[in-house]
Amino acid sequence: MQLHFPRAQRLALLITLPLALAACQTGAPGGLGAAAPADQPWVADLGNGKYQNPVLHADYADPDAIRVGDTYYMVSSSFAQTPGLPLLESKDLVNWELVGHALPALVPAAQFATPQFAKGVWAPVLRHHDGKFWLFYPDPDYGVYVMTAERFAGPWSAPHLLLPGKGIIDPAPLWDDDGKAYLMHGWAGSRSGKNNIVTLRAMAPDAKRMLDESGPVVIDGNQVLGMHTLEGPKLYKADGYYYVFAPAGGVEQGYQAVFRSRSIYGPYESRTVMTQGDTAINGPHQGAWIRAQDGRDWFLHFQDKYAYGRVVHLQPMRWKDGWPVIGEDSRLPGAGQPVLTYDKPVQGYPVKVPPTSDEFSAPRLGLQWQWNANNRPEWYSLTARPGMLRLHTQAVPQADNYVRNSPAILAQKLPAPSFVVDTHIELHNAADGDRAGLIVNAIQYAWIGLRKTPAATELVYTQCGPFRQFGPACTEKTWVVLASAPSSLYLRMRMAEGGMATFYYSTDNVDFKPVAAPYAASKGGWVGAQVGLFSVGKEAAAPGTSYLDVDYFRFRAQ
Repeated sequence: MQLHFPRAQRLALLITLPLALAACQTGAPGGLGAAAPADQPWVADLGNGKYQNPVLHADYADPDAIRVGDTYYMVSSSFAQTPGLPLLESKDLVNWELVGHALPALVPAAQFATPQFAKGVWAPVLRHHDGKFWLFYPDPDYGVYVMTAERFAGPWSAPHLLLPGKGIIDPAPLWDDDGKAYLMHGWAGSRSGKNNIVTLRAMAPDAKRMLDESGPVVIDGNQVLGMHTLEGPKLYKADGYYYVFAPAGGVEQGYQAVFRSRSIYGPYESRTVMTQGDTAINGPHQGAWIRAQDGRDWFLHFQDKYAYGRVVHLQPMRWKDGWPVIGEDSRLPGAGQPVLTYDKPVQGYPVKVPPTSDEFSAPRLGLQWQWNANNRPEWYSLTARPGMLRLHTQAVPQADNYVRNSPAILAQKLPAPSFVVDTHIELHNAADGDRAGLIVNAIQYAWIGLRKTPAATELVYTQCGPFRQFGPACTEKTWVVLASAPSSLYLRMRMAEGGMATFYYSTDNVDFKPVAAPYAASKGGWVGAQVGLFSVGKEAAAPGTSYLDVDYFRFRAQ
């Protein structure tokens, strides 16, 4: 992200985009915005000129954002799910639209042909420089990649490995006034054996190569009293200072710190600028500093909500003695705490939310869908039976035969604290051991659906637990709900506050019966749980044999 501006603009703009592409707001539609759609599980726009946090109650982890003219752009991490690097646009920082993904498949392709939990795309950074968009993203096992695009929605260039190395994460580029370019980054202790530090490297201005063999540690969290797990640096330049926004203390209970220096190499002084305070917003940190068209400053950040993932909040930001204060005043001098509601940064734009429901009537899958690994076109079809999604049965590659180890799970983020999802499935030509249905997928998972045995097609409910963050994930247990079930069923999952999921089935789409007590959804490997569809077996089905047809996948508010 371009983090500083031409000298003449700096007094007026602390953070915007380069002068060549910056533009004044040309006017917005009148009124306070459309009323919230009644059937949407979560809408941030309150319809009265105010918004509620989170602005995205979905797992758009590690958000970074910029403004070009009157449009805001956001990216987030996506780990090992594909397509990766979701791209979102907004006119007011509140109503966000998912417009695509920058990364169709992860690299190296062979590594990500099977699920690689907690790996892949970690916290990215988005910039606009020299007339184009830039995306820097880290893979903690390979290094920092760079991609560019003329248009935000793409197409994006193939990933270029700019900085190889294990444990290099959280890149933050800056193009300085003198033409020099830099890349700041953090470290993952799990790969490198070190963390809580920030390193600065010299970078070629075209971001095709690094200009040094190594770089100095410019910020050492070990030298700050009580600081641990310093990570996620975002580098900005304004009013003669280099500012580094960097969270510390861990994702679940941490806080947002800011460092500043007159020299990019330091020394840097530090201050805590946002904490949980007296709110229920745990660990508010890691995000993006943005200036709106009217000159006011804002900060987008995430909150880790366990099964819901890392949801996105928007905070007002003001300045005091050259330091930012994020959110409303807290008891800690100089630091803010998150707001729950606030005036929208820009008035007059209609309500928008990322997509959820899908009738499968379009020529391609909705942008909300992601696969469990690098996907293949032969896994599904939208044309074999028009108006329906066909999932061809795929083999589970691991010896334990657990559903979660299939790369061909098609799922999406949990969109709200509570919601209902309905689907209608039909299983065809199943072989012995084939399973298909509706899943809440995480390290610990549960699903309801059909299982083929030599004697019959059964309706079964399966849980896999207990939860473990890494390593052997769970032990699978299956209950037979109907020993002889029809091949066509209506399935429902009702999510309640706290990530409590209850599964139902119906043969007539009228009478829905619960199959078990509510199930506590878990988190995934650095991601939240997802809800979706699958069709798996002991072997991949030959074309035209075993498959699952899905009529629709509909979300609604509780």
